[in-house]
Amino acid sequence: MKMVTVFGSSLPAEGSTAYAEARRLGRLLAEAGYAVCNGGYGGLMEASARGAHEAGGHTIGITCVIWPRPANRYIVEEVRTQNFPERLMTLIERADAYVVLPGGTGTLAELSLAWEMMNKGSLSKTVGGRKPLLVMAPYWQAVIDCLQQEGQLKNGDPNWIAPAMDIVTLFKTPEQAVEELRKSL
Repeated sequence: MKMVTVFGSSLPAEGSTAYAEARRLGRLLAEAGYAVCNGGYGGLMEASARGAHEAGGHTIGITCVIWPRPANRYIVEEVRTQNFPERLMTLIERADAYVVLPGGTGTLAELSLAWEMMNKGSLSKTVGGRKPLLVMAPYWQAVIDCLQQEGQLKNGDPNWIAPAMDIVTLFKTPEQAVEELRKSL
């Protein structure tokens, strides 16, 4: 079974639009036959696991001993790590694809590490190469736009696009994300 790691904020609560979208994403991923892996705690992690669990899918939470609380109730399989870097690497290594939902600095760190490992080829050495990296727009659009400016650093050529930009696929809805995954996986 292919596994999709979902990165996202721990802050949104049930009743919010972000929570509802993450829950729908989890359900759609499970219905498409994917296992859902995430950080295992609250917010969008809980929502995506909840949606997958309610649809009969398998859920995996990668938690960390530095946060003593247990995984949310929708996690079927908990993997406990010893520190934050180990948690990040476990989330990345286990996945066949990544979906990045709205989030803060933790989500940005997850996105950045997965993206950079693919950009520099390190992911190929550890877990088998390039994988789909889907990023929710418009939430992360400013980050993408900022990094696209790198082309201007190469001899001032505004038309040059850094190869790293080809790694990311933007999506707006959970349905679009799952459709992209079906095409890629």
